[in-house]
Amino acid sequence: MIAGRGFGKTLCGAYDLIEYCLMNNGVTTAVVAPTFGDLKRVVFSGESGLVKIIPPELLSDKGYNKSDGTINFYNGSTIVGVPAESYDRLRGLNISRAWCDELASWNYREAFDNLIMALRIGDNPKCIITTTPRPLPLIRELAKRDDVEVIRGSTFENQDNLAQSSVQMFKDRYEGTRIGRQEIYGEILEDVEGAMFSYKDIENSRLNSHPTLQRIVVAIDPAVTSNKKTSDETGIIVAGRDENNHFYVLHDGSQISSPDVWIKTAIDLYKRFECDRIVAEVNNGGDLIERLLRTQDETIPYTSVRATRGKQVRAEPISALYEQGRVHHMNVYKQLEEQMCQFTGISVKSQHDDRIDALVWAISSLQNSGQAVFKIS
Repeated sequence: MIAGRGFGKTLCGAYDLIEYCLMNNGVTTAVVAPTFGDLKRVVFSGESGLVKIIPPELLSDKGYNKSDGTINFYNGSTIVGVPAESYDRLRGLNISRAWCDELASWNYREAFDNLIMALRIGDNPKCIITTTPRPLPLIRELAKRDDVEVIRGSTFENQDNLAQSSVQMFKDRYEGTRIGRQEIYGEILEDVEGAMFSYKDIENSRLNSHPTLQRIVVAIDPAVTSNKKTSDETGIIVAGRDENNHFYVLHDGSQISSPDVWIKTAIDLYKRFECDRIVAEVNNGGDLIERLLRTQDETIPYTSVRATRGKQVRAEPISALYEQGRVHHMNVYKQLEEQMCQFTGISVKSQHDDRIDALVWAISSLQNSGQAVFKIS
């Protein structure tokens, strides 16, 4: 489980281990936390810890043994607590279930390796991981494995059970920041080698407000089909330019939908953001886009653009603007930014770049409207 702080990860891990012990007689399980202090303070005795939520009548006479960090159930099952910093202790275990709490905070990869090797008995030994992510090799590796089921969640999904003052503080202080995306929304932030955009550049230039904008456009990169299982998205990006030739990404309305729906979305955004023009790439759509637009609104200024060069060449000037700190995102556009930070300019069938295409068309059209920094043809 990869989730933000306060999501309820500890409670989920604790209940999983308790349920397994109660449904299987005489089994040995383990819970591993980063340090002995974390093990005692959070995993065992915390508000959502094991000792707090296990009814006393389910324990044996031995119950919770603080000195050796074990919990003993009436049916002979046991939970053994081990701090990751004492990873050699895991070598002697022989278990059928494990819970790793805050794996991203463990200092030693050996602790995880030793724990996995201890999972060697029972019909289907499993390891449950609950953590707020960090872009560590182990976390990235596990999230990509086919035999790992990843459950994600954000702090705000559990806000009804949190102090409302804390929830508001999280929003005020961390909304729209890189650390917020990691610690609140539970995202694994990483840059792809060779990617034309980086999280660092995006984050360093992110803003909460913008100056008066000289020009605003809605850019559309249309999908060929709208079958939800197989189609690409139709990229729809709203962006503006100020008098100093800085650019502001105002909205990402990209979607998988029929042409009638996405053209209506574009028109609604044109009116909402008081835009100057709708720009659309016509390599796939031809005259269809203008016909759709004119059917619903004859008055909106419209420009068609056609890709005559490869994606990488078109994106390079925009990438340079990001490196110069001249493009500002006015919100966290999670899916757009994920595409950007994986985009190398080389087409990969499994990766989508519809939102990036719309972004490039938006900023390119703003550059070509009288105060160009780069000329895009």
